[in-house]
Amino acid sequence: MNHPDSALDARDGLPPDARRLAMLSVAIGVGMASLDTAIANTALPAIADQLHTTPAASIWIVNIYQLAMVATLLPFAAMGEVIGYRRVCLFGLVLFTAASLACALAWSLPSLVIARLLQGIGGAAMMGVNTAMIRTIFPARLHGHGFGLNSLVVAVAFAVGPTAASLILAVAPWEWLFAINVPLGVAAVLLARRVLPHNPRASHKIDTPTAILNVLAFGLLILTFGDAAHQESWRRLLPELIATALFFALLLRRQAGHAAPMLPVDLFKRPLFALSSLTAVCTFATQGLAFVSLPFYFEHTLGRSPVETGFLMTPWAVLVAVMAPIAGKLSDRYPPGALGGIGLALLSSGMVSLLMLPEQPTAFDIGWRMAWCGIGFGFFQAPNLKAIMGSAPASRAGGASGVVATSRLIGQATGAALVAYCFTLSATRGTSYALMLGAAFAAVACVASFSRLIVRQQA
Repeated sequence: MNHPDSALDARDGLPPDARRLAMLSVAIGVGMASLDTAIANTALPAIADQLHTTPAASIWIVNIYQLAMVATLLPFAAMGEVIGYRRVCLFGLVLFTAASLACALAWSLPSLVIARLLQGIGGAAMMGVNTAMIRTIFPARLHGHGFGLNSLVVAVAFAVGPTAASLILAVAPWEWLFAINVPLGVAAVLLARRVLPHNPRASHKIDTPTAILNVLAFGLLILTFGDAAHQESWRRLLPELIATALFFALLLRRQAGHAAPMLPVDLFKRPLFALSSLTAVCTFATQGLAFVSLPFYFEHTLGRSPVETGFLMTPWAVLVAVMAPIAGKLSDRYPPGALGGIGLALLSSGMVSLLMLPEQPTAFDIGWRMAWCGIGFGFFQAPNLKAIMGSAPASRAGGASGVVATSRLIGQATGAALVAYCFTLSATRGTSYALMLGAAFAAVACVASFSRLIVRQQA
């Protein structure tokens, strides 16, 4: 049963009790989708052994999930504007939960890869309308607070994924990494059906050919990223690059003149929106560079166990959890460009400090540097979310929400691909190269964030 006044309340946010329950249902779904982005990496060796497959083939367990999410995010975001964010979110929760059960019951690599494909599609449906849903749940004066809570869930889930996976694998087989989603997903579906509000719907229809072109363009883009990072030959990369460019060109031509394009070029014409999106891509690339490269340094160079590595990464997540709600509330009073710029300056300096670790660092040496990065990252995310959503009209909240999730995933995928490239350059210096790139990405994001203050004054 829906909340009795959900359609009316959606204009000014839900009442406090309904708001908390709605946010909880959204947080569970987004938390599961974000956690499963990172959690499978840790389990790949165990999965490959049990399914009798090669390490190279097992990489598809991770790649297919990311590819499915990035390829379908914008179509689901556009669909949310037409049929309602609530329906898309519920569909994503149901599909993700069912696919998680299918992952836990998988008997071979192909069956697991297909289940992960469906899981990625379900995750994309949730993530595609996530921030638009929060904009509907919370009144305008509390948008920063709502985005702060969302930032907390996404960042912490991504950061603690390796630790959570290590702890589960220490006491249970890998199937439980996916089975644990099932009771959480069922609870979220039941709660969401009861409390998620409706939103005003757009008058235009869903353009299926545009959606197909979007899936092909973004799917090939992520595939090309991965192949380039692993230094595949030009005989393979060149056709992928040409096909990617072709599908993006066809996508732009197909949606030209549309009032609400699926790839929201209309929103990128707004300087604040474009700068905020660039800031997000660069910052999540920094996070990806750090979280993919540092475990290799901790385990291979320092000789730490996977569980110890997880705990060494934890200060980043903890400080994001502390700072995200604070930054969210501050963004209701101060310009997001200034708050984000300060946070990203801290993040860039934190990445530089990790480069300057002593040869035999203690847990404290590592911990305070990770905490410093977490403070910077946590200070950036919620204000940036508010800047993206606030610079888009209410009728285009779905498109803006899709860009939020797409920016995050493209940034993370870019970071992970660059880590692979850094390690092909040097097995011993790969982490250092990755941290240098991370510091540079954060610095670019810092400049982009402060630039929004100038654009804001001109506007």
